[in-house]
Amino acid sequence: MLNEILLGGGIATVSGVAGFFISKKNTGANFDIYVQQAQAKAKAIENEAQMFLKRVHLKSREIELEAKKKFDAAKADINRREDKLIRKEQNFLRYKQNEEKKIQLEFKALKAQKINLERNEKSLDLLKKKYEQKIDEALHAVERYAGMTQDEAKKILLNTIEEKSRAEIAHIVRRYENEAKEQAERRANYILAQATNRYAGEFAAERLTNSVHLDNDELKGRIIGKEGRNIKVLETLLGVDIIIDDTPNIILVSSFNLYRRAIATKTLQLLIEDGRVQPARIEEIFKKVSNEFESKILSEGEELVAELNIGVMHPELMKLIGRLRYRASYGQNALVHTLEVAHLAGIMAAEMGGDPILAKRAGLLHDIGKALTHDVDGNHVDLGVEICRRYDESEVVINAIYAHHGQQEIQSVECGAVCAADALSAARPGARREVLESFLKRVTEIEDIASGHIGVRQAYAINAGREVRVIVNAILVNDDESVLMAKEIAKEIEQKVQYPGEIKVNVIRESRAVEFAK
Repeated sequence: MLNEILLGGGIATVSGVAGFFISKKNTGANFDIYVQQAQAKAKAIENEAQMFLKRVHLKSREIELEAKKKFDAAKADINRREDKLIRKEQNFLRYKQNEEKKIQLEFKALKAQKINLERNEKSLDLLKKKYEQKIDEALHAVERYAGMTQDEAKKILLNTIEEKSRAEIAHIVRRYENEAKEQAERRANYILAQATNRYAGEFAAERLTNSVHLDNDELKGRIIGKEGRNIKVLETLLGVDIIIDDTPNIILVSSFNLYRRAIATKTLQLLIEDGRVQPARIEEIFKKVSNEFESKILSEGEELVAELNIGVMHPELMKLIGRLRYRASYGQNALVHTLEVAHLAGIMAAEMGGDPILAKRAGLLHDIGKALTHDVDGNHVDLGVEICRRYDESEVVINAIYAHHGQQEIQSVECGAVCAADALSAARPGARREVLESFLKRVTEIEDIASGHIGVRQAYAINAGREVRVIVNAILVNDDESVLMAKEIAKEIEQKVQYPGEIKVNVIRESRAVEFAK
């Protein structure tokens, strides 16, 4: 039994020792594998790090090249701008030099004129003294030889001199009148040329319809609605005519009121985008668009007043100025016309020694009443005067509103500049458009007024109705009567015909003498 136990213990001991050595060997083998795996991972990490460094280097190189390109482009742009500034500076210096030369030449010319005037004054003084001496000598001679008193001789002599000098005086007066007219005309042309050259405005023609684009024609049925319910609500609420015809993907909004038409167009566009076309939604969007337009016209008026730099103005006036964008006269946008008049009037007033800021303010407000004529009864002149007086505008502004339609005399340089600028803006070719029927009616009225006067043989309206030539019978009408006839025809046209700008009346009197040699 003991032997068996000892034998079993020995076997177990041998087995344990053998297992220990086997286990140790296996553990060493596994450790070598782990070491190899770790070395392989380290190698892979090292390779990845090198690849990453290469990518980073390439990326940094790309960034550096891109930055260099941008730097080169910026440098080139700066160089271009510097060249442009240098050219502008050179042009300005040349312009300055030219202006200085002109001023020097004008100064020399004025100085020469002054010297000539002084010489002429001295010559006139000498001639006057000689004239008085001659009269005294003549009086003494008449008194001595005719046996008359000095007063009687003076009276006879002066009457004689007056008779002989009448024709010469008339010639001198006529010559100076012609010279004054020529100088005034040259000065006026110069001022107009300066104003028109220094201001280049845009022309904005207004139409009577706006078009609204549809993605498909199915939307037309939704806009019309069941039994026309939606389109009735739209036309009643918006105050416009909505025209739906066979034109694909288009509906038209028609109205003479540009403000209502603009609101209607925007409302329809929002309804089409929203897709819910029903009476409640129509009213909601219309209210929203109306509020947006009210805010928009006020901000636009504020921007225009600030841009013109004409001082502080009441917010209601600025809102009316913004509303002028949605008003037109003979196809010419009222706001564009108003801005053109303001700029031209400011330039003209500066040229004539007036206040350019006040002239621009009067020009901006001269047609302000047109913003109210769609909503309030009355003509735009009276409405403009009323609203400007309500907000304490200058009397120059009031005078300009009245005078540009001939209801008051021009009382200041600024008012004259506004009236001239208004006529220039309205009468220049292409500024206004009118319907053919009204144009033909106006031309016919002008010709009938001219033909209705006694002694008129023929009357022709030319230059698009802005001039009328009246040919009179030379036997029945003399030169003085032709002048009066021109004034009468012009006055009658002012009273009976509505027209933009001004109409020139030319009365032509021609007499011919015909004889035959036999």
